[in-house]
Amino acid sequence: MAHRNKVVRSINDETGNRCVDIFVRPEGSFGFEEYRRDMEEGGAWGSASGFSGREFASADASFAAALESVAWLAMAT
Repeated sequence: MAHRNKVVRSINDETGNRCVDIFVRPEGSFGFEEYRRDMEEGGAWGSASGFSGREFASADASFAAALESVAWLAMAT
């Protein structure tokens, strides 16, 4: 059985072509990732930054790190 992260918050930019997901892993740590919509791939979402390996103790800590790491995020919240 595959273990999947559960998204606890998702924030889109004003264009709807980028988003940041804050997620909790099956073992309880939190993380975030920035995604972009690839119109050349039929609008599929793909990782844009490679932040998903970072671990945080809470959703709030993960969101704070995302705010520091993703330039457009502060404008979207």
